[in-house]
Amino acid sequence: MIRKNLAFSLMFILAACGTQPTPRPTSTPFPGTPRPLIIDTDMAGDDWMAILYLLNRPDISIEAITVTGTGEAHCEPGIRNAMKLAALAGQPDIPVSCGRETPLQGDHAFPDAWRERVDALAGLTLPDTPASPSPQSAVDLITAAIQSSPDKMTILALGPLTNLAEALQTAPGLKDKIEMIYIMGGAVDVPGNVGYSHAGIDNPFAEWNIYVDPHAAALVFRSGAPVTLVPLDATNHAPVTEAFVKRIKNDRQTPEARFVFDLLTRTEYHDFIRMGGYYFWDTLSAAILTDNSLADFETKMLIVVEEEGSDSGRTQVSGDGASIRVAVSADGERFEQLFLDTLNMPE
Repeated sequence: MIRKNLAFSLMFILAACGTQPTPRPTSTPFPGTPRPLIIDTDMAGDDWMAILYLLNRPDISIEAITVTGTGEAHCEPGIRNAMKLAALAGQPDIPVSCGRETPLQGDHAFPDAWRERVDALAGLTLPDTPASPSPQSAVDLITAAIQSSPDKMTILALGPLTNLAEALQTAPGLKDKIEMIYIMGGAVDVPGNVGYSHAGIDNPFAEWNIYVDPHAAALVFRSGAPVTLVPLDATNHAPVTEAFVKRIKNDRQTPEARFVFDLLTRTEYHDFIRMGGYYFWDTLSAAILTDNSLADFETKMLIVVEEEGSDSGRTQVSGDGASIRVAVSADGERFEQLFLDTLNMPE
């Protein structure tokens, strides 16, 4: 970690001198006390990249990783893969657990084929870890981590919001100890991706993370906790391109960078990239958490459509909505450089 801190400092010095395009993160001063963070994830491929990015940030202290069982990965493989990613980045002691595997309401779910792929880590392998899962449920782990933290907790939600909604329902006072909840989810002024995913669902408005458990999303929005939403409006500015794959092919100096390259060159992912359908959804959200200057924001009053129908799970502007800070665009080029540099920080 000492060498990683030195590399991080050097990166910032070079940026200040104009010889390195990576910007200095603005969310947390550096050097300083790392910001405590909980990652709530559904353990899909873009989550893996986001988690490795954050594990490599010396200004972030990951206090827990909770898997949302309503997301793409099922609980057992999701926990196992999260623990292996933490071990790959040299942090095997991060507590990991999972929550319920059904939405708070309804029966929406990711397609089975997607879940099978991420459960199997897309055919990739990671070293085994001697660590064991946390004996606590995801809700209990989230609650305990927030309550025991001397500083306000930041939360990054990268899947359906089932775990967070249940925690905030069980202990409403948690909202007062939360610095910010960053949520990758929703589509505000752009089309959603549920109806365009060839999953046989007639819904042009919703994004998958919100669609799977819209009631949970509505509860989190209305909880009173501060929320920054990173919807498709922003992530559409950060596609995964063949040019980026070539860049990381030529710049993969660490196990983390090599793992990301191996992921992006798996046939099913590379085909998706060539078709222009794969984006840095969760990875961009993680980067924005560390550097808010990567995005432009607007405050919007948002509701989540909970009723069944062609707009179920839609994140919609409404006078009756909760006040949400929304990322409306992003600097994809600066993000790519920051992501690549962070992955390649030496241990």
